[in-house]
Amino acid sequence: MQRERKYIYGMLTVIALMGLSACGETKADRALSGAGIGAGVGAVGSAITGGSPVTGAVVGGAVGAAGGALTDKKDINLGKPVWR
Repeated sequence: MQRERKYIYGMLTVIALMGLSACGETKADRALSGAGIGAGVGAVGSAITGGSPVTGAVVGGAVGAAGGALTDKKDINLGKPVWR
């Protein structure tokens, strides 16, 4: 039961933060911010579920970068990225 609860919380976290994975005006901005957010979520989610945080960060970063690169500015725009 406890393990199932950890997976549910991890998945809810990932789903909630996927909406933030595409910040920026260009595809490169969205891919970069998506990779950062995805890596953070992946590391935390993996640590919570007892997996390797490094593996979670790599997989989360890849998924976040892809999600950011595959969106357009009109799909989601949370403003100018911090690095601009």
